[in-house]
Amino acid sequence: MQDAATTFRSLCAEHGIAVTHQRQVLYETMQSMHGHPSPEEVYAVVKQRIPSISLATVYKNIHLFVGSGVLRQLSMHHGTLRVEMNSHPHHHLVCSVCKRIQDCAPEDLGLPAHAERLPNGFAVERLSVDVIGLCADCQRRPN
Repeated sequence: MQDAATTFRSLCAEHGIAVTHQRQVLYETMQSMHGHPSPEEVYAVVKQRIPSISLATVYKNIHLFVGSGVLRQLSMHHGTLRVEMNSHPHHHLVCSVCKRIQDCAPEDLGLPAHAERLPNGFAVERLSVDVIGLCADCQRRPN
């Protein structure tokens, strides 16, 4: 099994990205985070390992990872940039109050995991449904 550094170098070569120490730490940190981290959440963790890193550098490299296809971005209507760490087919449960995003298996919604074509010849690259509602924690909170 490849170690994290070798995996990162391979991904960079595959996607045409130069390997730097900051990018490697950023990528490894994001891979270790659960859920759908925002750049600010990633920055808070990465800053512990690289105190001189700026939030702008974190944003710039996340955009580079997304633009090159290393990572996927969630829909922008979640209030802030969020990065998709789960590469398996899934959908999202989005709380309209706290904005927490949870992954949901396609079969839990009775939807297919993948479709190749939709009406009018639309070619599907990725199928992702956002279910907007209230998470269990927000439902328990008094109004």
